Amino acid sequence: MFKLFQSIFGTSAEAHGKYSEDLIERATERAVDATDARMRAVSGYRKSLRPAIIHALDHIVAIVDGLAPPLVLNRSAFGSNAEVSDFFASVEDMNHILARDAEMRQWQASSGAPLADRVVALLLMTLNERNVFGVALEGDQLRHDVAQVTVSFGKHRFADPTADEQETRRMLMRRAGDHLLSLALGRIAETHGERRELQRERDLLRLKVKALAGGHWGFDSGDDAGEATDPEAVQQRIAEIDGQLASLGSGQLQAHLDILVDTLTRAEEHFRSEKATLCIDRQGIKQAQPGPMAPEIGLSVLRNAVGQSLVVRLVSIERGDLPPPPDMLREAQRFL
Repeated sequence: MFKLFQSIFGTSAEAHGKYSEDLIERATERAVDATDARMRAVSGYRKSLRPAIIHALDHIVAIVDGLAPPLVLNRSAFGSNAEVSDFFASVEDMNHILARDAEMRQWQASSGAPLADRVVALLLMTLNERNVFGVALEGDQLRHDVAQVTVSFGKHRFADPTADEQETRRMLMRRAGDHLLSLALGRIAETHGERRELQRERDLLRLKVKALAGGHWGFDSGDDAGEATDPEAVQQRIAEIDGQLASLGSGQLQAHLDILVDTLTRAEEHFRSEKATLCIDRQGIKQAQPGPMAPEIGLSVLRNAVGQSLVVRLVSIERGDLPPPPDMLREAQRFL
């Protein structure tokens, strides 16, 4: 049975290009389960997938290994660290986001959280740029209607919080691999034309894509980071869809396998990490060059083949700096 939130990576880090046969086997079976489990009926599917699986593992490990050491989030960092000051509008904004984040709340409620000194997670954000006309000082002249670009970060959420950086990185490898598989599933779903006998299969595959996205399975930004995911409900929905797919014919399975192999073989074309730099002043205006009021920060940007992009940053929060989860009952009573 497909375990939606189970990582294929063990407790020890896998060396780049040196993977155990057990890991390759688990990665292969997860790739099939995550897309179309009926592909097991295709003769030699494991052999066909093996080179693509190894290439995709190399790509996934490289993305996660390329993440910088965790950035500390706390009140003092907001005033002294340019990244923290750029990512959040204020200390209150940062604490508001932390307190209401679904995955962070779930971690705080877990049995291991009270024993942890800190939590490490991946911060995901959208980068928003807007062209405006503003005021700027050029030499000793104050000019109006100057073309400017305002920059802000939005839709903050945290992924895979744990008490250990290496454990978070292992979970992120799972998440990166799953995101790549969701892109393969999306390609498979869209290969079916309008032939009546294929419409049901296409619709079910699209439903599976939607169910995986609704479970915050990969890196999709989602509409509401504060909305908790019910893993059991998502798991049950996927099982129902897979059951319905199993009752259909198998004429397209070789084509599905070919798409999966192609996606994993060209993993870097479908999902990649890019490095960028950015200079923003205190008013949120983008500057061409760094300066005392607009220090340069480095960005890691995840991009995929369907045009989505997210800025990501590994972060660390000490237990004493974590705001308590909101009292939902008290907040609801305020509006009654």
